[in-house]
Amino acid sequence: MKRVSVFILLLLSFVSAFAQQPNQVEMADAFRSSGKIYVVIATIVIIFIGLAIYLFSIDRRLKKIEKENKD
Repeated sequence: MKRVSVFILLLLSFVSAFAQQPNQVEMADAFRSSGKIYVVIATIVIIFIGLAIYLFSIDRRLKKIEKENKD
């Protein structure tokens, strides 16, 4: 019984996935046509670089604290 219910659930999820219309992302098309997509990409890159720098600095501080506690 459990296998049948899981199979029906998976079957229904595949049906809904195929029912979606492809290539209907109007906002992305508008950003691309006006050139604003580059601003969005640059903002995302800046945020990720900032997060990476922050995480590496925390890692260095944590290693320094662990080294001090070992001695």
